[in-house]
Amino acid sequence: MPQNYTPEFKKKIVRLHEEEGRTYKSITSEYGVSKASISKWCRELREECHTSPESKSEYDNMKELLKLKRENEELRKENLFLKKAAAFFAKEID
Repeated sequence: MPQNYTPEFKKKIVRLHEEEGRTYKSITSEYGVSKASISKWCRELREECHTSPESKSEYDNMKELLKLKRENEELRKENLFLKKAAAFFAKEID
């Protein structure tokens, strides 16, 4: 039986996928929304970007935020590695 979801709910689900990088599987298990629905809503947003400058800007912001979050996580990992390496070499010098 098809369910009707509010536009706000759909937007939240799309944000989870596009902005936070959540997988379809994780969203499906948490919210009970089918993978097909999530895919359709994401596709609709991308198509809407062609006609609405506001939607395009919002979509671009979501993608940029996801990119920056991933980059930030990578930099955190590198920073942690460098701290450990510095501590290791500091022990070696003493």
